Amino acid sequence: MSKVEFCTVYITTPDLKQANKIARHLLKNRLAACANIFKISSSYWWKGEIENCPEYAILLKTKRKLVRKLIKATKKIHPYEVPCIVAWDIVDGNPDFLKWIGEETK
Repeated sequence: MSKVEFCTVYITTPDLKQANKIARHLLKNRLAACANIFKISSSYWWKGEIENCPEYAILLKTKRKLVRKLIKATKKIHPYEVPCIVAWDIVDGNPDFLKWIGEETK
């Protein structure tokens, strides 16, 4: 592929219920083709203190052009004051899988 058309989006959530809620919302609205949810242990700075807590992460596959809409939709329903929502370009991969992402998103 000559230009970057697809990306992976990473979102952290406080619990499995929120992860499922956000993933389902994004999938239902065709802002992502699929979502992988997994338990993680996080350490980070928050309001001058180092925090350590269990979280759930969502790894989504989508079109690059949908990332801004996906971020906006996530922020509307995410419980965190400053949610982690970051994207990485997919520069190569299984052409059949990438085609599928394109077919399953807006």
